[in-house]
Amino acid sequence: MEFLLLAKALVLGSVEGLTEFLPVSSTGHLILVGSLIDFPSEIGKVFDVAIQFGAIIALCWEYRGRIGAVTAGLATQPSARRFAMNVVIACLPAVILGLLFEKHIKSVLFAPVPVAVALIIGGMILLGVEARQRERLATDRADRVTSMDEITALDALKVGMVQCFALIPGTSRSGATIVGGMLTGLDRKTATEFSFFLSIPLLFGATIHQLVSARHELVPAVLLLFGAGFLAAFVSAFICVRWILRYIKTHDYTLFGWYRIAVGLVILVAAYGGSMGYND
Repeated sequence: MEFLLLAKALVLGSVEGLTEFLPVSSTGHLILVGSLIDFPSEIGKVFDVAIQFGAIIALCWEYRGRIGAVTAGLATQPSARRFAMNVVIACLPAVILGLLFEKHIKSVLFAPVPVAVALIIGGMILLGVEARQRERLATDRADRVTSMDEITALDALKVGMVQCFALIPGTSRSGATIVGGMLTGLDRKTATEFSFFLSIPLLFGATIHQLVSARHELVPAVLLLFGAGFLAAFVSAFICVRWILRYIKTHDYTLFGWYRIAVGLVILVAAYGGSMGYND
């Protein structure tokens, strides 16, 4: 396997890991970067599965203590059962709608221009939500939920309903759940961490489903390529998750709102200039 293709796999794996858990859309970034580095589109979709798996394994490793505690406490601790049930409740709407409409949505909207539009609209919404958050704090109206243990089943359902918008490519699953959480009354840190935990069953399920569907494409010739992308995604996601948790202690998501808008505009310019080909 040529070195240049392996280097491209490392780049895309790093992009996936750095963007999967931020409210910026990993899909939009993979489309943009994949086009810029001319990554082969015939292996792009299966490769995306491998690097997504690397990112989710990194998240599980970071939260292995909490995951282990919840799993061990399911039989004896009401708080563990409540948390696990909230995750299930929040995931159900996206799972149901995804099974019913995901293929149709992707066939229509999985292209540069719709992704760019979703990035821009999502960025504007993120800016609006953060402006609302600042207004609440200025009037001494504190967030109602400041810990994942305080999330109710109704809160989880509301976040899950907003998460359904992430079925639209470019919306960002993390962005949708973080916005949904903040609108529901979760503080920024709680909304972010709950978004992380919702990604675990959803991305695991999607990865397994896609791997089974594309198992005939997992030939030995591309396994090294997938392994490189997986490793790059794991390392970059692990770094990113730790960084964002530190970042939001003293910052909000306004920067990411403007960033989404800028990336969306770049994709639009590239698409109309005829230079976008990845995942069209």
